[in-house]
Amino acid sequence: MSPVTPTTSGPYPRVLVVEDEFLIRLTLAEALGDEGFEVLEAENADDALPLLRADPAIRLLLTDIQLPGALNGRGLAQKARESMPNLPIIFMSGRPDSSDAPSACCVYIAKPYALVDVCDAARRLVYPAT
Repeated sequence: MSPVTPTTSGPYPRVLVVEDEFLIRLTLAEALGDEGFEVLEAENADDALPLLRADPAIRLLLTDIQLPGALNGRGLAQKARESMPNLPIIFMSGRPDSSDAPSACCVYIAKPYALVDVCDAARRLVYPAT
C-alpha cells in the first residue's frame, strides 16, 4: 500500500503516522486530525522514509516499533534523525520490553492505548512549554 497524502494543506502542524495495521492507522489519523494536526500516513518505513526526506515541514513522527520490512520503528527513527535531528517521536508498541527511558523529544506509548493519551503526547511534543 502506498502512503496517503493529505488533500489539504494549511497552517496545521504536520504529523507522520507509521502503522502497518490499517484500522489503527486510520483511527490515529482521524483522532490527530480532529486535534488540529495535518496527518500523513505510511504503512511501513519504506513508505515513510521518502515522505520524511521530502517534507521538512513534518513536526512529529508517530511510529509503531514493530513494522514489516527491513526497518522497524527504531530504525526509521534513526534514519529520520539523520536529516531531522530534533524531530519529536512517539513510539507505540504492544511489547512491554520495547520501551526505553523517555527523553525530551521521545515518548513511548504502550498498546493498547487511549487515543487521548496519544493526542496529549503529540501536543506536548509539538507545542513544548516555553
